[in-house]
Amino acid sequence: MLVVTTPEIQGYEITETLGQVFGVTVRSRGAFGNIGAGLKSIIGGEIKQYTKMLEDARQHAIERLVDNAAAMGADAIVMMRFDSGEVAQAMQEIVAYGTAIKIRRQG
Repeated sequence: MLVVTTPEIQGYEITETLGQVFGVTVRSRGAFGNIGAGLKSIIGGEIKQYTKMLEDARQHAIERLVDNAAAMGADAIVMMRFDSGEVAQAMQEIVAYGTAIKIRRQG
């Protein structure tokens, strides 16, 4: 399935707009990960445990987005975006959202 951040897909025409679609996940580091990240924040620099957690969460949100669009019968998703927020202390919510569409190759 094509997933793009643009409103159109070059070489295709949108034949039907199916509606909004999203994928959401909530992630948390364990207590030991939070302690390690807290120590790293004292000396500065990238906190690789959190970077990895957020990269994995984004990928999981996209997978759920695609699954939801496929269930609607979509061929593609346009205007895909991410949103995130803190759900509770040390819990991060990641949402991938966009518009599910049907497409046809032009020409």
